Amino acid sequence: MSHLKAVTYNTVSAISSKQWEGLECTSNVYFSPEFLNSFEVSNSNIDFKYIVVEKNNNAVSLAIIQTIELSVDVILKNIKLANWIKKLAHSLFCNNVIKIMTNGNIFLSGEHGLYLKNETDKIKTIGVIATEINRIAKNTKPLHATVLKDFLNDSLHLTSQFEDYGFTAMHVEPNLILKLDSNWKNFDDYKKVLKSKYRVKVNKADTSSSSLPARLFTEDDFATYKDELQTLYENTIANASFNAQVLNLDTYIHLREIYHEDFIVKDYFLNGKLVGFLSALVNNNHLDAHFIGLNYSLNREHAIYPRILNDYIRIGIENSVSHINFGR
Repeated sequence: MSHLKAVTYNTVSAISSKQWEGLECTSNVYFSPEFLNSFEVSNSNIDFKYIVVEKNNNAVSLAIIQTIELSVDVILKNIKLANWIKKLAHSLFCNNVIKIMTNGNIFLSGEHGLYLKNETDKIKTIGVIATEINRIAKNTKPLHATVLKDFLNDSLHLTSQFEDYGFTAMHVEPNLILKLDSNWKNFDDYKKVLKSKYRVKVNKADTSSSSLPARLFTEDDFATYKDELQTLYENTIANASFNAQVLNLDTYIHLREIYHEDFIVKDYFLNGKLVGFLSALVNNNHLDAHFIGLNYSLNREHAIYPRILNDYIRIGIENSVSHINFGR
């Protein structure tokens, strides 16, 4: 009779090579120990845990847990609410801190938090994971919310099982996906399929940003420009309606060391000063857009953001990927 049990580790390095071999998940970048370790060692303000489910002592599933603390001010900053509601929120959380535990990567949108090996009983395995998540939550004091993210429609017949363990389903905005035609060999091929009004916008973005020399960063560039990258990135998330946590861009240094040219950071300069960047990861046959950063005071005149969008498509075509995931 098969037996499933969950073992929780406080660091990814505690998971043995035998368990990784049993999971057979490392071909997916987001479930590789190197990728997970890059986030863990660079973001000490996050509590990381990893649930490994074993069947007869063989690893069959992995769940990634990240626990963060959010100030009420961060949550409410860009949300339009009446002042009395904001005051009520502050009174309810007198220490101004809310602790949230997440199954998934809080910095990425997509199914990057739960891996189930094909040949295992997925329904029973989800039950074991749900039970272990609830156990961890019970022993995490204080804890204000537990979130499981982000499940695609194709997975809902399995992940709906979490509702039997006290979780409630909620809908979120979908990822923005651009499928690339394999016949597109360059950016001009892409522009040819656009309607006239969109082609005009694309061309205008390139023309307006022509004063911005751009280059792909090397490992040495990361060390030189890390502070500027961090500032531009934080400019961007400060304008977001909601942001769970600030990523320490030391993470990018580790990712570049591991994935080399597959981890892409392209930067834009104006008069020798860094004014914008994009980041992306080639994951098998996909290009996943990661964080961007830009100087908003220069954005209207120099079209930094529209140029970034154009260049994501250029990078996707150059890498012959099937689609680009822009996130939300």
